[in-house]
Amino acid sequence: MFAFVLRRLMQAVVVMATVGFLAFMLFQYVGDPVTSLLGQDATQEQREALRKDLGLDQPFPVQFARFAANAVQGEFGLSLRQGRKVSSLIAERLPATLELALAAAVIALVVGVPLGVYAALRRGTFGSQAVMTLSLLGVSLPTFLIGILLILVFSVQLKWLPSFGRGDTVSLGGWTTGLLTADGWKHLILPSITLAVFQLALILRLVRAEMLEVLRTDYIKFARARGLTDRAVHFGHALKNTLVPVITITGLQLGSLIAFAIITETVFQWPGMGFLFIQAVQFADIPVMAAYLCLIALIFVVVNLVVDLLYFAVDPRLRIERAVSAH
Repeated sequence: MFAFVLRRLMQAVVVMATVGFLAFMLFQYVGDPVTSLLGQDATQEQREALRKDLGLDQPFPVQFARFAANAVQGEFGLSLRQGRKVSSLIAERLPATLELALAAAVIALVVGVPLGVYAALRRGTFGSQAVMTLSLLGVSLPTFLIGILLILVFSVQLKWLPSFGRGDTVSLGGWTTGLLTADGWKHLILPSITLAVFQLALILRLVRAEMLEVLRTDYIKFARARGLTDRAVHFGHALKNTLVPVITITGLQLGSLIAFAIITETVFQWPGMGFLFIQAVQFADIPVMAAYLCLIALIFVVVNLVVDLLYFAVDPRLRIERAVSAH
């Protein structure tokens, strides 16, 4: 187990170093921070002085080493657009993105797994076919179109829910949340559903496919031959083994929810990291873009590590294989 975790940590370090290098390359080939800070009318002396202050006159390896050392401490310099520390901007926007992603993940799991089980156990019925048709739509429709349709129906026509913003929030020691206010919940409903639709459809189809595969195995037939009830067979044996690959996919999708919430946050003007990144791209705010790339990579690495550990804990075959290989 220790060797497994150590190997995964070494892989994580390699991944983060690669992403950090790519993020640093943005400073070299995308825009000019000196021009962004001083403008076009600055003198050559002013440019050279600022370039020296920023360390841009140093050799490439020295600049990258300083960038990596600062990145490890969570420092990426100042935003070229807002003139504030990037770490402060990320800290302000991170709670909103995590709140949205976790709400979407809960919706996808709570709805997707039961519907996938239903579609597998009631295969061929009208209800199962209807569920699979809706899941196909969920996979096919682009996220921005789903968001616009939800806004049109529930905000414009029915006027039940707000169409943009995060609503009222409560600050808890520097961490802001809208989950403690009614207005925050109202603002969260539409964007979380929009973000969850694709993941929900994916989980639904995966659970159905895995469930059908498990139901055809010999040990399920043996369980039926022992006289176990359908409920015990379906939920005590089949579903338990179905969830093993689902854990992996769900964990990876959680990282995707955080990384690709950009479209949802843009449609609903949700004040999260994705919306901040879009603004950074529009203004070529390189420090913010670099920080976003590194943070998203870190989230993926952590999620992958947790998923690997859960998979190792849930599937006894992995523990047996590693024990055998050790001897």
